[in-house]
Amino acid sequence: MQTKKDIYLDQSSTSFPKAPGVADAMWTLLEHHGVNIGRGNYQEAYSVEGDVLDTRLRLAKLFNVSDARNIIFTPGVTFSLNTFFEGYLKPGDHVVVSGMEHNAVMRPLKRLQSRRGVRYTIAKATERGEVPVESFEKALERDTKAIVTLHASNVAGTILPAREIGQLCKERGIVFALDTAQSAGSVEIDMDAMHIDLLAFTGHKGLRGPQGIGGFAIAKDLVDLVDPLMVGGTGSRSNSFEQPDFMPDKYESGTMNIPGIIGLRAALIYLEEHGLSQMHDVKMTLTKRFLDGLATIKGVRPVGMPGVEGRTSVVSITAVDRDNAEIAFELERDWNIMTRVGLHCAPIAHQSLGTFPQGTIRFSFGATNTEEEIDTALEALAALTS
Repeated sequence: MQTKKDIYLDQSSTSFPKAPGVADAMWTLLEHHGVNIGRGNYQEAYSVEGDVLDTRLRLAKLFNVSDARNIIFTPGVTFSLNTFFEGYLKPGDHVVVSGMEHNAVMRPLKRLQSRRGVRYTIAKATERGEVPVESFEKALERDTKAIVTLHASNVAGTILPAREIGQLCKERGIVFALDTAQSAGSVEIDMDAMHIDLLAFTGHKGLRGPQGIGGFAIAKDLVDLVDPLMVGGTGSRSNSFEQPDFMPDKYESGTMNIPGIIGLRAALIYLEEHGLSQMHDVKMTLTKRFLDGLATIKGVRPVGMPGVEGRTSVVSITAVDRDNAEIAFELERDWNIMTRVGLHCAPIAHQSLGTFPQGTIRFSFGATNTEEEIDTALEALAALTS
């Protein structure tokens, strides 16, 4: 049976549809308030700057950051992590990462390995995608400067024990940087309680904002230790060639993505009104329905953890007797089901999961997906792998 309705099951790549109000907020800004902030000395610019400040305050509340000035806007997680790596790590420094990392972590580290002699050790992951805190502890060396890890896997949905890792870092005097690309807006994150020193986030996934906007939250004690990735005009201290050393100007040179920030603000308002935990429950109910259905399909093998505990709404599968890419193609061609197939920019995760180099077909669900869509995806998989 085929369906004419598009079924979008690639929410981990980017959320769709975006939160109600996002597009309208961005259109209104561009159509009626397209001014610059920090430059224009008139009421219209001050009004938009107030909305940008409000976005910082909402993010600070979401992540429990004590000072909203320490919320920095960037294009996203990758830019934020590069800021940390390039601005903090010195020649010969040692870093610990997990065996489930995205290339947003691994590629900057690999470059710093060749350019500065930065060393890294991988905390071993299990074949289910779990990385216990003990694995991080075993990977530590006497001169380890930081643990950098994702919060949730973009391949298998596994949630890593961030709170325990943060406690370990606090006890050892090690900086803890967390990549929340797959968790921000989906699960609760408390920067203070989890002892996170740098929290990198993106606006276009779990937060359901537009692409091209994200940022990082940085602990007060770390600000003086991380140099900005870029310097230039900030609209402040314009009489000096020196980059401002106060927040957030230290890290925000050039004209910011104001439409993106305003769109993210609308998404945050929607999230606050409807509740993070309520939307997470919807997603996990769909995930359980999908996992239960997969158990009846002999032609596919789920990858990672078998249940819904300790994971996000991301499920990867691999076909037993067919090519994954062919199935993904036929899911779209014949069933209008959109997924992502391959290595998901995370080869190290697939090595840990035993799915390298062939990769997996990834299904990821959002709060706007329906049980009918889940059932259609299961029907399609059964038909294509029987």
